[in-house]
Amino acid sequence: MVGANTIRAWEALRGEAKGCTRCDLYKCATQTVFGEGRLDAPILFVGEQPGDQEDLAGKPFVGPAGRLFDAALEEAGIDRARTYVTNAVKHFKFVRRGKRRIHDKPNGGEIAACRWWLGQELALIRPPLAVALGATAARALLGKVVTISALRGRGHPLAEGGEAWVTVHPSYLLRVRDDRDAHYARFLDDLRRIAERAEALR
Repeated sequence: MVGANTIRAWEALRGEAKGCTRCDLYKCATQTVFGEGRLDAPILFVGEQPGDQEDLAGKPFVGPAGRLFDAALEEAGIDRARTYVTNAVKHFKFVRRGKRRIHDKPNGGEIAACRWWLGQELALIRPPLAVALGATAARALLGKVVTISALRGRGHPLAEGGEAWVTVHPSYLLRVRDDRDAHYARFLDDLRRIAERAEALR
């Protein structure tokens, strides 16, 4: 059961984030896209940043990568409604190509500027497992540049408590051209291991 103080603290944090100017990304983005989900979630997922559809909707993981993510969670036996989903960077960074807005990778300064928000989410929710989806999320979560291949498949202790797990971002699975089924199968394997670990920590 989540206490009223925790709910109020999260709502205040989300409200404060709406006016975030910690880096320049707020100047072009439509809005801050804050995390959402259960405040007593056993698993907290961290993505990179909002995409075009997330920026417009104000919700994380609702675009093509989000739909793939939802399908993979269901297949792995993880109920998204019982998780918390957020991003390392809360504003959409993009470059314009005609009328299209194309994702642009956040730089180190932008990741560092937004790390405060992620830290507050972790402190409020205190998830047993925090899962980094992609290298940008892993950098934000672990506080250093890392590679997915070096950390994938096992838990890593976090200074704040709990464990960090690292896997690919669902958008990677949409971009990869060779052996897509094999990459998806490995992603599913990661999620199943995470689900088993979450169950073991209950």
